[in-house]
Amino acid sequence: MPKTPRPCPICRKPRSEDFAPFCSQRCRDRDLAQWFGDGYSVAGRPALPEEIAAEVTGAHEQD
Repeated sequence: MPKTPRPCPICRKPRSEDFAPFCSQRCRDRDLAQWFGDGYSVAGRPALPEEIAAEVTGAHEQD
């Protein structure tokens, strides 16, 4: 049984090889805007500012 291609996750049109998993640059940009605008999120508690700073600087505090 052949596997049917999955549609674009934004507009449900057929995917494009050039923009996979999206159908176009527009849908790719819309998805990126969702991440930047807090439309999507990763489950878990928010990171503390100290944790972010340690990650950026490469310093890891020991408990």
